[in-house]
Amino acid sequence: MFDSLSEKLSGTFRKLTGKAVLSLDNIEDALREVRRSLIEADVALVVVKSFIENIRSRAVGQEVSKSLNPSQALIKIVQAELELIMGERNEELDLKATPPAVILMAGLQGAGKTTSAAKLARHLKVKMKKSVMTVSADIYRPAAIQQLQTLSESVGARFFNSKKTQAPADIVSMALEEARNTSSDVLIVDTAGRLAIDSEMMDEIKELHSVLDPVETLFVVDSMTGQDAANSAKAFNDALSLTGVILTKSDGDARGGAALSVRHITQKPIKFIGTGEHIDSLEPFYPERIASRILGMGDVLTLIEEAEQKVDKKQAEKLSAKIKKGKGFDLEDFREQLRQMKNMGGVANIMEKLPGMGALPPSAAGKVDDSHFQRMEAIINSMTPRERINPDVLNGSRKRRITSGSGTQIQDLNRLLKQHKQMQKMMKKLKGGNMANIMRGLGGGLPNLGGGGKFPRF
Repeated sequence: MFDSLSEKLSGTFRKLTGKAVLSLDNIEDALREVRRSLIEADVALVVVKSFIENIRSRAVGQEVSKSLNPSQALIKIVQAELELIMGERNEELDLKATPPAVILMAGLQGAGKTTSAAKLARHLKVKMKKSVMTVSADIYRPAAIQQLQTLSESVGARFFNSKKTQAPADIVSMALEEARNTSSDVLIVDTAGRLAIDSEMMDEIKELHSVLDPVETLFVVDSMTGQDAANSAKAFNDALSLTGVILTKSDGDARGGAALSVRHITQKPIKFIGTGEHIDSLEPFYPERIASRILGMGDVLTLIEEAEQKVDKKQAEKLSAKIKKGKGFDLEDFREQLRQMKNMGGVANIMEKLPGMGALPPSAAGKVDDSHFQRMEAIINSMTPRERINPDVLNGSRKRRITSGSGTQIQDLNRLLKQHKQMQKMMKKLKGGNMANIMRGLGGGLPNLGGGGKFPRF
């Protein structure tokens, strides 16, 4: 997410390293680079202009601390401006209404409205403990109604079944009545989209808005459309008076133009960001965290939240108890750690949120590939239970059988065994579970991901 913009900005800040102070000259040089980076990230020009002017006025003013070097000072200013332009803080859904509170989803075709409706239903059920009903008013797109039904059932939300022969206004009126009768806290309404904004679509969604009187009207927009996302959001906002925005497909957006443009142009908050295809990959949008990610400073709070939600606590406690008793860390345990890592979105997702990862050269960051870890899991899966518990029994014929079964090479298996040995050594240092031992264990360094301080190459 935002990899391209992050890389370009990091390069700009590195050029200031070694400068004694922030001067008008080196500020202008840096701002030219920042401007170019934002334009290449497809940020709307009006946003770029405002952003650069604000940074210039702050950098040449009184805000630069004498304790900071020029690079640090500019990063601090840019971070503050990034947060400001994206909305400063997270704005939650306003569901203060007589149930059911209605959420109307709007947007162009292909933006991800239907998937986002189901993801939002899950978020409301799991995080906010709300009873949720969904309904589709999209009578045009083939299988749109069935898609929302399937997704809603997968997250445990009620679904009001509509038909293509019904008028959208009639569908939402009946769904609203059903939501009242079933004491649903929230009704999420998915609407039809078009390939482009047209008067017919706007008239229809205005009618639905009038019938439903929603507490939230959320514009769902594809992050990868860049500044076009902001322009279409403005058109919908002029027609409907949006209450917020959901940015989808941000995991495929290396630029970040939409995130930096939508809030400024519409003056409406980005409330959620879609971070993947899985039904749980919808996050509340925190401008300060996104700004930190863009500047390569990580996002530890989101990482902690993901760990709390997605890591199997029973398995973690089981491993912790095993280590405290001094029992070995076998390949079954190693495989479980790989699976837990996958549940959290993979290594690339974890590294993106770790502080300091932005300082890695692109060549090193590019070697982080979750397929490496999938192959490691495949190798362990090809072993017998005895071999996983005691890998010392692995001889030549066993290794050939394992690599043949996993589609890998002998050197891949040997590399895995070497990494497992390193993990075992570190786990021994953690025996007893006290803080001193844990710190000593970490002080010894995490095991290399591939030997020689490099990432594994399979």
